[in-house]
Amino acid sequence: MVDLEVTECPYYLMSRASLAVTALLRRELVVAGVESVRPAYLGVLLGLWREDGLKLAELGRRAGLEPSTMTGLVDRMERDGLVSREADPDDRRAQRVRLTGEGRRVREPALEVVDRVLDRVLEGIAPREMDVLKAVLRTVLGNADQERAR
Repeated sequence: MVDLEVTECPYYLMSRASLAVTALLRRELVVAGVESVRPAYLGVLLGLWREDGLKLAELGRRAGLEPSTMTGLVDRMERDGLVSREADPDDRRAQRVRLTGEGRRVREPALEVVDRVLDRVLEGIAPREMDVLKAVLRTVLGNADQERAR
């Protein structure tokens, strides 16, 4: 049974932490002059900064996003000048997503913001506790993915 004390509810804590960090990231990205980078874009951008020109489906898989979510997200990222889509020359049904000049330019300032915000919000968490936190969150994500697939 769910504990009615809100601060004891894991769902409440996960969602509030996510919302709070997202709000800080949004604010700090604007302050850093990279307001075209929205927190929701970071999973896709991290994938492209590591390997540009991925197929849309592969990029979505790596970012953990459903195809329908991925399409809308890339639409917005194109509108904001960060990425472009092109037909895959080897597969007419597939599209590749590439960083634009702006998408490459925002890499360093955006990563600096992410590092700075995470350093602040994770302050006081020992490295070993951080390893446990990441393992627990990976387990939660894996369990949720399995449940969605049922």
